[in-house]
Amino acid sequence: MGGSGSGRRRRDKVKDTTEKYLALDVRSWQRDEVLLPGITFQTTWTDNGASIGVRAAVDQVVLNYRHRMADAEWTDHEYPVRLDRTPCTYGGMRAWFICPAKDCGRRVAMLYLGPAGIFACRHCLKLAYASQRQEADIRAARRAEKIRVARLGWPPGVYSLRGWQKPKGMHWRTFSWLTTQVNMWTLKSLTGLTQRLGIGSALTEKRSGR
Repeated sequence: MGGSGSGRRRRDKVKDTTEKYLALDVRSWQRDEVLLPGITFQTTWTDNGASIGVRAAVDQVVLNYRHRMADAEWTDHEYPVRLDRTPCTYGGMRAWFICPAKDCGRRVAMLYLGPAGIFACRHCLKLAYASQRQEADIRAARRAEKIRVARLGWPPGVYSLRGWQKPKGMHWRTFSWLTTQVNMWTLKSLTGLTQRLGIGSALTEKRSGR
């Protein structure tokens, strides 16, 4: 058993995921053409009914909303979030938030409502994507499966022996590189799975007669 506080330190290292937090996506606002100066609109989260007011201005949006922490009193918030724009490959401009958290200023597509009631980027709030919380062997299996199905057109099933034929019209060099990638990620998946389930250590102990 660990010493006092050992379990707490272990839990502190596990990040919350972005899916648990209210989020603002500047890409959807740009698609809806509401980032033009002078436009005022509401953003609402249908799952819990929360909403905020937004006023677009030159190179920024102003957020206006109320927030309450636990059983505390409601607090009114109104502050600007700067915008930046970068050219797209095929023309046009892409909008970005500039994280309003102190000493940050990252250019990001999404902001999340933190416990203190202020929107910030996931780096400032120490959030992870749900996919990052998956076990390493699961992530490796997903990558192998993506190449199998999307690039090579093989039947799904990362551990399946079906497939392995070169797609018609694909260059042998490309085929060789893709199959190498499939093999690499499949091996990583199998290695991680056996380690996570303790299969490898169990076999070692059996051979050693423990």
